[in-house]
Amino acid sequence: MKSNRKTIQQLKLGNTKTFKKVYLAYYDKLFHICKKFQFKFLTPEDFIQEAFVKIYKNRHQLKEDVVLEAQIIVICKNIIYNYLQREKKIIPLDSNYLRDQTSSEISDYDETADKSENISKLIDQLPVQQKKIFKLHKLENYSYKEISSMTQLSHKTIANHIYLANNFIRKKIKKA
Repeated sequence: MKSNRKTIQQLKLGNTKTFKKVYLAYYDKLFHICKKFQFKFLTPEDFIQEAFVKIYKNRHQLKEDVVLEAQIIVICKNIIYNYLQREKKIIPLDSNYLRDQTSSEISDYDETADKSENISKLIDQLPVQQKKIFKLHKLENYSYKEISSMTQLSHKTIANHIYLANNFIRKKIKKA
C-alpha cells in the first residue's frame, strides 16, 4: 500500500516517469478489459488512450487510500459505459435512404432540415456558458456528471443552465 500511495503522490505532482510506468504497467490489463466489449467505431486502444488522458488531467483527484489499479479500471470502464450509452442513441442512416424517398418525403426532410437550422440559430443566441452546457448535454450526450467534471460547475448549476436554455428555445419556437 505504501508504494501505491507513493505512486499516486508522484502522479499528483505530475511526474512523467511515474505516469509512463503506470501506463506501461496497466496497458495490457485495460486492453483485455476493453476488447470484451463490441464497439462499432472505436478500438480498445482509443478507450485506453482516453482513460489515461482523463487520469492525467484529473490526477489531483486520485485517492491515495484506494488501490491505483482499481481506480484506473473504474475510470476506463466508465468511459466505455458512457460511450456505449451514447452509441445506443446513434441511429445509422442507410446510404440508400435518401435515394429511395418520394418527393413528399424529401420535402418533409427539407422542412426538418429548416427546423434544425432554426434551432441551431436559437442555440447560438444563448449566453456562452448556457450554450456550451446545452450543446454538451443535448447534442453531444454528455451526462451532468461528465459536464460537471469538465466545467467544474455543480450539478444544480448545470441543470439550471439546461432548464433556462430549454425555456428560451421553447418560447422562441412558440412565437415563430
